[in-house]
Amino acid sequence: MTAIQMNAELLRNMSIIADDENLLRRAAKYLRKLAAEKEDPTLMTKEEFFARVDKAREEIRQGKGKRFSNPEEMNAWLNSL
Repeated sequence: MTAIQMNAELLRNMSIIADDENLLRRAAKYLRKLAAEKEDPTLMTKEEFFARVDKAREEIRQGKGKRFSNPEEMNAWLNSL
C-alpha cells in the first residue's frame, strides 16, 4: 500500500469517527504516542533488543564484561563515561 493510499484510508476512517468526541480523543492520543515513538531514536524492535542481549552475553563469556565489588565503584565508572 502506498503512502497516498494509507493517507486516504486514514482520512476515510477519521471521517467515520468525526462525530464521536471520545473516539477522536482516543485516536489523537494514540497518534501522539506513535509520533513520540518515531522521534525516539533509542527505540528498537524485539529482535534488535535480543540481538544486543546475545552479543553482551557473548562478550561476557569472552571476559570482556565489567565487574564491580560495590555500588560506589560502579557509580564511579558510570560517572566517568
